[in-house]
Amino acid sequence: MAQSFAHGNYSHTQKNVRNGGGRTPRDRARRTLSQNFLVDPHAVGRLVKAARPSGLVLEPGSGEGVLTRALAPEVEQIIGYEIDPLLAGKLAARTRGDTRISVVRGDFTAARPPREPFAVVGNIPYSITSRIVDWCLAAPALTSATLLTQLEYARKRSGDFGRWSLVTVESWPWFSWELLGQVGRESFRPVPSVDSGILRIERRETPLLPPAAMAGFRAFAELGFGGVGGSLSASLRQRYAKDAVADAFRAAGLDGSTVVAFVHPDQWVTLYDRLG
Repeated sequence: MAQSFAHGNYSHTQKNVRNGGGRTPRDRARRTLSQNFLVDPHAVGRLVKAARPSGLVLEPGSGEGVLTRALAPEVEQIIGYEIDPLLAGKLAARTRGDTRISVVRGDFTAARPPREPFAVVGNIPYSITSRIVDWCLAAPALTSATLLTQLEYARKRSGDFGRWSLVTVESWPWFSWELLGQVGRESFRPVPSVDSGILRIERRETPLLPPAAMAGFRAFAELGFGGVGGSLSASLRQRYAKDAVADAFRAAGLDGSTVVAFVHPDQWVTLYDRLG
């Protein structure tokens, strides 16, 4: 299967690395920058379809430009960010004649977000996933982010394990999180040790809470995730009266002994409505 990809079979390089030899400067750069290039055309097509791109799109970690060139026909403009100077230079040279594509040599997470509506689409480096997600959530004009992440990360953030994380909960009134599929590790070169997931974060057209409640809700979620007493109810009773917490739990359809990770984000909104 590896030999059918357009970018060739790199298994011999990986074997040399495992054996301690053949580690070129480019090999070291790939490891340092967490570079695993998406080379499976079918997987590229699935990511583009999941992203539903249009208008302005930003791509973190453009790499060799496989995804960049696949996105370009669907959008008005795509800006690819690539921190590796060699890759950035090559991609800029290859796409110089395409006015839809701009290549920025630099760190995506250091970029200033556009003021106009935009989306983010990318096969992102595993090592800076949290930084990229935080950047996206903080960008006022972001409409959506469709990202290839480690599968475990995508499952945790989308609730696919049946549990919910603080990052998802505290942003839930304003953003939805969804796992849109799995991409096998064999779709990348070099081949990573884990599979990936297509994670889509989308800004809600109608927020579940007003923007003015954002700081309060986040503080409320952080209090609930504080872990005091081993349950959400115990954590909330640090600040709220016992009877008020019990009433809020009944309104949310929760038992008082429910562990925090198993509380659905929608139930968090109900709790905040009653207590916040």
